[in-house]
Amino acid sequence: MINDDLKLTGHVSIALNDKVVQEIPNLVVTAGKNWVADRMADSNTVMTHMAVGTGSSAASASDTTLGSESARGALTSTTVTNNEIQYVETFAAGTATAALTEAGIFDAASSGDMLARTVFSVVNKSANDSLTITWTITVS
Repeated sequence: MINDDLKLTGHVSIALNDKVVQEIPNLVVTAGKNWVADRMADSNTVMTHMAVGTGSSAASASDTTLGSESARGALTSTTVTNNEIQYVETFAAGTATAALTEAGIFDAASSGDMLARTVFSVVNKSANDSLTITWTITVS
């Protein structure tokens, strides 16, 4: 029997001042799955930005935005290896200073399509801190 179920799953690593403070799963939202299908027809732009925020509601398949976005930045790097894509963004000192609890990947500097969202335990980012999020999406 052939099994053609396509799954998108992910893993997020959060580092504060180059020290990993959390590793968590994420949710590839419905809008993100739709984006993947559109991209297969080359009718959509690539993911270009990551956002962080202070919202605390659980990630839901119907999410299209963060609960309360604090900052959004252009991805530092995007790497594809076999069936995985890794997005990395570093929020430098002075940016995204807050008690952060959520993150998402988007295809625009504002609004845009959301690929994935995660909610996590509070990471207190002060004005002097650097925060790096490494987000891996696996297609299986």
